[in-house]
Amino acid sequence: MIDLTRTEKSLLLYLETCLVDNLGKVQAARMNVEDFDAIAHLKELGLIDFGRLPFKDIEKSRRYLRVPNTHWVRFSDEAWKIAHALRRERTERHTPTLEG
Repeated sequence: MIDLTRTEKSLLLYLETCLVDNLGKVQAARMNVEDFDAIAHLKELGLIDFGRLPFKDIEKSRRYLRVPNTHWVRFSDEAWKIAHALRRERTERHTPTLEG
């Protein structure tokens, strides 16, 4: 697996959630400067494609969302593999506390 920082791993999982639950649309208000730096690195690695939505789409999402969708994301096959491994790792880390 590619060596990612904690921020990059967390961001990749957030972006995966955006892909699965929000049709690949991202709310930039939920991210900070460090996240956007991580996005640039993930793009350099070829793991994701990321961009800003057209203004008309942002305005449309303002009608029904408190926090509008402002960007879009797409994953490479490798990003999907990494995100799956990270989800599984997180689950295994937390599962023993549930058996408690």
